[in-house]
Amino acid sequence: MKDYVIITDSPSDLSADLLNEIEVTSLGLVCLFKGKEYVDDGGITLKYKDFYDGIRNLEQPTTGQINSYRFAEEFTKHVKEGKGIIYIGFSSALSGTFNSSVMAKNEVLEEYPDADITLIDSKAASGGEGLLVYLAAKKRQEGCSKEDLVSWIEATIPKVNHFFFVDDLNHLKRGGRISSTTAVVGGILNIKPIMYINDAGSLVPFAKAKGRKKATAHLLDDMKKNIVNPEEQTIMVTHSDCPEDAEALAKSIKEIFNVKKVIINYIGTVIGSHTGAGTLALFFLGEHREP
Repeated sequence: MKDYVIITDSPSDLSADLLNEIEVTSLGLVCLFKGKEYVDDGGITLKYKDFYDGIRNLEQPTTGQINSYRFAEEFTKHVKEGKGIIYIGFSSALSGTFNSSVMAKNEVLEEYPDADITLIDSKAASGGEGLLVYLAAKKRQEGCSKEDLVSWIEATIPKVNHFFFVDDLNHLKRGGRISSTTAVVGGILNIKPIMYINDAGSLVPFAKAKGRKKATAHLLDDMKKNIVNPEEQTIMVTHSDCPEDAEALAKSIKEIFNVKKVIINYIGTVIGSHTGAGTLALFFLGEHREP
């Protein structure tokens, strides 16, 4: 079996320790914060606490995609070693990063026409992308061939459920996800919109809850309605600097469902720039994505 590597990007929100455990390389998108450019590297260079404290103090970070040069550089390194490549990327509906990987693949193939490079649009973000990468990497470690793993990933993408809520609606307003009126009224009434990512990889609001407690309960209800074979599953929970809420959600999941494992990760600087502090998200596999 030809050796191959799995590459992802930082919006998968996998910690450095977890990436090391599953032997996956993650390329960081760029975050501009307080006038300085950072490559999203899992909270190593820019500490999550500093980042989210800045957002709470009204900093407005911006983000930039990975350019084709960085992809080509990474792809070429593995091609020269004779390895195949699977890149599992951030949803193309949310970023131009995946398009950069396509450009890079074409550039590499011009010089190395026999290069074995497979690009997969996860149509996912944060722990949804991260869960897909984690499960794929575990299958690779168990000896799954590249061809079989690609087929498994493509079949699994439509099953990755994403449910989350944000704490401050102004970040969704700034990103054009909701209107200014909705943000103002929702803030006054303490409304938390429950959102999911659809089959196209786009964000969709579909329910509302008043307060964090009810919003968290909504996430659990959504899981009850959509999860399949929970006893066989690894669940992913991500959060933007609300670790106590993430731990409480993970505890509830373990009490309600006989799940295999719950992994908690921080939401990184790229996703966090658009959701703000206080976001709580839940990811698992269902029969399909749509709630």
